[in-house]
Amino acid sequence: MQESQEKPEQTSILHGNRDLAVLYAIAGYLNRQVDVHEALQEVLVHVTDLLGLRTSWVWLFDARGEPIVAASQHLPPYLADHPERMCGTCACLDTFMEGNMEGASNINVLRCSRLKNAERDSDPSALGLRFHSSVPIYAGTTLLGVMNVASEDWRELRLEELQLLHIISDQIGLALQRARLSAEHTQAATRLATTEERNRLAREIHDTMAQGLAAVALQLETADALLVTRPERAHDAIQRALKLTRHNLEEARRSVMDLRSAPLQDRTLPDALAVLATADPAHEIHYNYQPRQRFPALPARIEAGLYRIAQEALSNAYQHAQARQIEIKLEAEEQWINLTVRDDGIGFNVEEATQQNGSASGHFGLTGMGERVHILGGNMCLLSEPGNGTYIQISIPY
Repeated sequence: MQESQEKPEQTSILHGNRDLAVLYAIAGYLNRQVDVHEALQEVLVHVTDLLGLRTSWVWLFDARGEPIVAASQHLPPYLADHPERMCGTCACLDTFMEGNMEGASNINVLRCSRLKNAERDSDPSALGLRFHSSVPIYAGTTLLGVMNVASEDWRELRLEELQLLHIISDQIGLALQRARLSAEHTQAATRLATTEERNRLAREIHDTMAQGLAAVALQLETADALLVTRPERAHDAIQRALKLTRHNLEEARRSVMDLRSAPLQDRTLPDALAVLATADPAHEIHYNYQPRQRFPALPARIEAGLYRIAQEALSNAYQHAQARQIEIKLEAEEQWINLTVRDDGIGFNVEEATQQNGSASGHFGLTGMGERVHILGGNMCLLSEPGNGTYIQISIPY
């Protein structure tokens, strides 16, 4: 097996503008397509059509350095119907792993080495593949895989055709590297968001339930001290302790519900908010969804964050604002998702609530919403004053 050397007289312009058009189409598809296997499959369609061939396939190396078939085009039945025959080493992979394939090369073998048993047994399902060319795929100096194109006749690829394959393999390498970096970035962002959300919940649990339990303990200690000398005062303290206990129990249930993502399972964010708006018939809630286009696909953390913010805003309006009417509005712009919650409740002094940072009764929810918005990289506009209700607008980039 040797790499063939092209003669100078074989070099000529292949298809001119058609080559450029195909390269442009491949580059565009690799940039748009997120799924690596679908992208490679489409590339093979273009490559085989460009070179007038029928069969092609791409090897990629997994984390253990083992080759796997990432995409294939018209493999002979001998291989297509038996995936196990595409496992392990072969002539092109050996050449690649030995470092003897720096660029696109014609591999001169009688048949693909994976078909040697079929050749020996005269199996008609092999369909020849008398010749194939192999192209290494790199990302910088990192070896990612090999692209093969095959022919059932003896036509070797010309130098300019090999150069074209090399350009395409460079595009594939860049796309694979970009996909891996994107996956690593997404995983890192998810881990960071998870950590921040856990910290937010820990602070919220500490600031609400821990302080609430301390207040309960204080009332019970008061009742214990007054039980003999002033039983009527002791009774009042016990009633206050019971009231605080019930309130803390509700807060605990709400925090547990915050950890569940069930409302968004099998639902889009607009649908989940519509269900949330009708969940409590005791309150009049108007839900207004105004998409300027089809609602965009959002990362799960953004959908969950916006849903919890809306849930918290409604909880505040129910429990603290004594609102009679509430309006929820969701709007998708080109780069932002806007969520607005307005109520006609008793309102409050925003400056005082901000300075107290949630320590005043009823403002823990605002602190939690602000932290969620910060985690999502968005903005929160809060308008309220005593007697004039509350207006909250959340804007999250996507």
